[in-house]
This record gives sequence, structure tokens and C-alpha cells, in this order.
Amino acid sequence: MNSNMGLSFLYADYLKGIREDQEAKLNYFKEIFIPWNEQINLISRKDISHFEIRHVLHSLAIARFIQFNPGAVVLDVGTGGGFPGIPLAICFPQTKFILTDSIEKKIKALRDMVDVLKLDNVEVVRSRAEEMSQPVDYVVSRAVAPLPELVNWTKKLLVPGQKGSLPNGWVVLKGGDLSEELFEFRKDVEIQKISDWWTEDFFETKAVVYLARQIII
Repeated sequence: MNSNMGLSFLYADYLKGIREDQEAKLNYFKEIFIPWNEQINLISRKDISHFEIRHVLHSLAIARFIQFNPGAVVLDVGTGGGFPGIPLAICFPQTKFILTDSIEKKIKALRDMVDVLKLDNVEVVRSRAEEMSQPVDYVVSRAVAPLPELVNWTKKLLVPGQKGSLPNGWVVLKGGDLSEELFEFRKDVEIQKISDWWTEDFFETKAVVYLARQIII
């Protein structure tokens, strides 16, 4: 890893408990992400200058909201460029993360990045969520689908119990007006505004949304 901490983004300023080696690996993630992004456009190329805030830190809002236990299994649905799965896997090295996407070229890039980052706790799978069969404790995602759809796709995968600081369930990143999308679960979801923690303009309309498995199943 060739991460120069003097020039690196300081994630520890935002997330308590993050270790120096984890912070270095999060910064190294950007270094190896850029060449892949130039090839297959994992995120908008115009967004690379906002990589730390809009992609990595945004993903880590989940780590601010919930702690996953060692041995827990977390499914990242429609991971795209590895968000939120890769940043979370760096911060929870004893938790298993399964990153899924249906696009082969993204899977190839993700497998390479996971290998370079030496993330032994990550499995990258080419699949649609509704085709998965492996039991998991939590489902995470970032703007992949409306929550009711995501629940329908994955509820068969979630096992009962509590493998983290909250009961097993869905922990997803959302933005904008959620009243219509969450109407079905309005009495059951927990919505945490990210702007309560971090003051960057990007987070003004962003939230972590949590729904416990026991509410649905």
C-alpha cells in the first residue's frame, strides 16, 4: 500500500474508532478504484473529486448507525463500484460481506479490487438479489431499488436473530423525500438523517433507513 497519510482523507475525523490501518486502506481503495473507473465508469468520472465524501464516507454512515458482530453475514445488493460493501468490509474485517451485482464487468473490477486490498472477508458474486439463496443476517444497499422491492427480493434470505447492535434486518442508504417509498413501513422503519452527524451539503437529504426482519417475517 502506497498511501501517504499526510495527503490522505481523514476518515477518523468522522468515524470514531477507525484504526490507522483501516484509514490507510480506505484511501488506497481510491487509488486502485480510479484506473478501473476510467475503463468501465463505475461512478461518474466527474464524481471522482468527491470520492471520499459522496462514496466512501456515505457508505460509512452505515458503520456510524450500526455495528456488525464478528461472524455476521452482510449482503450488499447491487453493489456497483463496491458501495457500501467495500468500505464496510474494511471497517468490519471479522464480518463476512457478500457483494452482488448482475453486470460482469463490474464483478471483474470488484474481484480485482478486493484481491488487491486483501479483503479476505469479502465474496463477490454475479447475481440478482432475487436469485440468491445464501442465508444472511443483514442486507445493505445504496439507492438500488425502493425499499418494498428490496424487501421482497431478499426477505427469504434473512435469518432471525441479532448479529450486531440492532436485530437482523435491512440497513440502506436513501436520499430525498422518502414519504411515498416508505409509506408501507411507516410505523416500523427507523430513519436517521446523516446530516445530524456530518455537515457537508451532500448529506442534507441523505439518510440511513433501518427495518428489522422481525417486522416483516
